[in-house]
Amino acid sequence: MDEAARCRRAARDAVADIEPAHLRRLIDGRLADGSMAPGTFALLCSRAVDDAVALDAVTQGAAGVQLIYEGLRLTRGLSHDEPWRNPAADPNGADLDADVEILAADVLVSRGFYLLARTPAADCAVETIRAFGRDQTDRQTGAGDPDTLDGNLERDVLDLAAVTGATAAGGDPDALRAAATELGTTVSAPFDPAETVLPDVGSLRSRLARSVEPADESATTSATDP
Repeated sequence: MDEAARCRRAARDAVADIEPAHLRRLIDGRLADGSMAPGTFALLCSRAVDDAVALDAVTQGAAGVQLIYEGLRLTRGLSHDEPWRNPAADPNGADLDADVEILAADVLVSRGFYLLARTPAADCAVETIRAFGRDQTDRQTGAGDPDTLDGNLERDVLDLAAVTGATAAGGDPDALRAAATELGTTVSAPFDPAETVLPDVGSLRSRLARSVEPADESATTSATDP
């Protein structure tokens, strides 16, 4: 899937200036190996709105979605298995690695939000991050099903991707947000590869077309009424 490769390059380029080198390698490794489903879905949504959209113009937003997801996913993993409580054979080394991972998670989320901050998806990005914090707090206090609370991240980030992609192409995101909600009921946490879990552009475009049919039909009826 060309969109997945494009998103991976953009996400890695967005953090290429991170220092020190050890931190940059950790971040780059996660982006090299992780599923690009969130960012790719944003690009697919843009193409569904306008197949002629210049992907270079919307890839930055897709990379922002991807970085936010990677940072929150890393945070989720650290909160589940706190390394300070379960040190490896080298306790000092385990603590140091965990500290770097926390920093990496913060950098990923911050850089991702920076890429979306001046876009129509900025408010949705803020809510995605806040919802994750609430879910993980509830999980730690036992105030909900752990699997459901964890899976909310994947569902919420697909919604963010739909908003990011649709608005970047100048479209209304509502129909694609509905498609994201449906998709969110089927995906795993964390995401499987984008190629195996995402719909194609044609399916998303059909969803958009169906969303406007009732309005068009109503308008036609009104125009012909005596």
